[in-house]
Amino acid sequence: MSTTTLTQPRPPLLNWLAVISITLGIFAIVTSEILPIGLLTTIGAEFAISDGTAGLTMTLPGVVAAIAAPAVTLATARLDRRVMLCVLMGVLAAADVLAAVAGSYWVVLVSRVLVGLTIGGFWSIGAGLAGRLVPPSSVGAATAVIFSAVPLGSVLGVPVGTFVGHLAGWRTAFLGLAALAMLVLVALLIVLPPLPARQVTSPHVLLGLLRDRGTRIALLATFLVVLAHFGTYTYVTPFLEHVTGLPPAAVGAVLLAYGIAGIAGNFLAGKAVGARPRQAFVVCGCLIAVTTLLLPVAGTTVAGAVGLLVLWGLAYGGVPVCSQALFLDAAPRAPEAATVVFTSSFQATFALGALAGGAVVDAFSVSAVMICGGLTALLMAASLWSLTPASGRSRAGATAR
Repeated sequence: MSTTTLTQPRPPLLNWLAVISITLGIFAIVTSEILPIGLLTTIGAEFAISDGTAGLTMTLPGVVAAIAAPAVTLATARLDRRVMLCVLMGVLAAADVLAAVAGSYWVVLVSRVLVGLTIGGFWSIGAGLAGRLVPPSSVGAATAVIFSAVPLGSVLGVPVGTFVGHLAGWRTAFLGLAALAMLVLVALLIVLPPLPARQVTSPHVLLGLLRDRGTRIALLATFLVVLAHFGTYTYVTPFLEHVTGLPPAAVGAVLLAYGIAGIAGNFLAGKAVGARPRQAFVVCGCLIAVTTLLLPVAGTTVAGAVGLLVLWGLAYGGVPVCSQALFLDAAPRAPEAATVVFTSSFQATFALGALAGGAVVDAFSVSAVMICGGLTALLMAASLWSLTPASGRSRAGATAR
């Protein structure tokens, strides 16, 4: 079977519009997932809860997404992928509306469960569709476009959402995201072609991946670095407000600088990961460790905090690319299954990091959580380097096996 499932040739522009529509869908999902980072203190103040408890808005989507990634993919393995993407985007719109009208904190948490369902399903299905939409020669570029939605969510989504939230209320920010989700749904209906199931992912395939040493190494590295990052970054707004002393309105500008650096990191890692995925991933982990360990000391000044946040963004921008590369190296013949394992592990650790970070913040301080995250990132870099020694082969998955 050819790399495309289209029964009739389509104009190249229409195929690229389909790629862009999936990118916008992931952008809306990423922004919905991480928007509470910029509005954590505002949401907590309205419902009279601590920053750690408010961090559940970050934990729940990750937990649900970790379960939904394999569950939704397996349950809908034979359904048209176009239909599934449209349904999931409708669920995201409903979730954001529910958050905007929530009269109590538990309703907000219900909305976050729906966001997690969307993340697990849409990401696992949509992230690997580039090969079915564009010619083989353009698959790499199309995949890069789709994955650019992750740093763009930090660059545009969170800062703009934070600005709107402080200007017009956090509920307005979620209503804006609901409107964006509906626009994406319309775009998917118009430009996405029928995409009947082609490679059916089964439990046997997923279990087989978990037995592979390369997959287990990728899981360990992803677990540690994502735990380090989201255990700390979830609480960067309280840090900037309480330790650095920034006013709430200035936090969005700092997050914007972080996000711009994340885009640069994404493309830098994209270039490096083809030949040296292990080294690129280790560098990302080391930089995250350095920035989070230095924040409690140098982050007490505005210049120090901004400089470290920019370096942090540069480092984390490469993490999803490097992690995905290790998983795909471990399963070159089952890309959808590899994406499912990547999504599930990433989101589970995302949730655990936010939860563990909240416990440290409530028990000690927001500076203490930065130190804990830095030490965890150092452990990630050391373990990945020692478990995948260089052997003359460029691909980390090959050296692992």
